[in-house]
Amino acid sequence: MTEITDKNDNSSRAQFILYWGDMGTQWGVNRSVAQIHALLYLSTDPLNAEQISEELGIARSNVSNSLKELVGWRLILRVPVAGDRREHFVAETDVWEMALLIARGRKEREIDPAIRAIDMCVTQAETETKLDPAVLSRMHAMQDFLATADKWSNQMLSVPKSNLSALMKMGTKVLTLLRVGGGKTD
Repeated sequence: MTEITDKNDNSSRAQFILYWGDMGTQWGVNRSVAQIHALLYLSTDPLNAEQISEELGIARSNVSNSLKELVGWRLILRVPVAGDRREHFVAETDVWEMALLIARGRKEREIDPAIRAIDMCVTQAETETKLDPAVLSRMHAMQDFLATADKWSNQMLSVPKSNLSALMKMGTKVLTLLRVGGGKTD
């Protein structure tokens, strides 16, 4: 069971945790992992695994595995609590830092392996004499797209958070700056 134990709790906090769990599944994240992340994100005090298990109604073993995953993403940290030998956890609460951690993690786990796989396919395709040239052209196009997206991603991940926020808020105004600077906008 991966639901908040008090089924009558319609508070905004409980709804946030439930919705975050649902959104997580749409992003390919286990519901329990997403709900634990939401709970820790909203918690003002560090929580231990037993507290998390009780609050969310999730099996202790599931909580342990989910905590390991969240620690691996660096979205939560283990923190000591005076007088308590159990591990306690807190979440990163800066939403921009959280977004950057997720973007870096997804790039490492998903984009980088895809780039390596496509590069291997292109290398092999270039040696195959019977391959239709259109197929090789399409593979090159995908390889070029991934290389461009990777370069852009690396640049965006290095932009200071305050500048990144301002850049995102600009939206399509960036196109106006490109036009003024003589760049292409299509």
